[in-house]
Amino acid sequence: MAGTKLGGVKAAATNKAKHGSDFYAKIGAKGGKNGRTGGFAANPELARIAGAKGGRISRRTKKVVATADNK
Repeated sequence: MAGTKLGGVKAAATNKAKHGSDFYAKIGAKGGKNGRTGGFAANPELARIAGAKGGRISRRTKKVVATADNK
């Protein structure tokens, strides 16, 4: 029973024994391939461009807001 940490370890061992040592890797790969919405997975070039833009913006200095004290 996987209600405890020990139970989860036993369940994982059982799954790996039944379905192979890469059981969880297969599940993760399926989840990554199931997306049907497009996005960055469908267009790696778009992901590269967007990542570059975000990287440039995140490295900008903070804007200083002018107040009556520091004019």
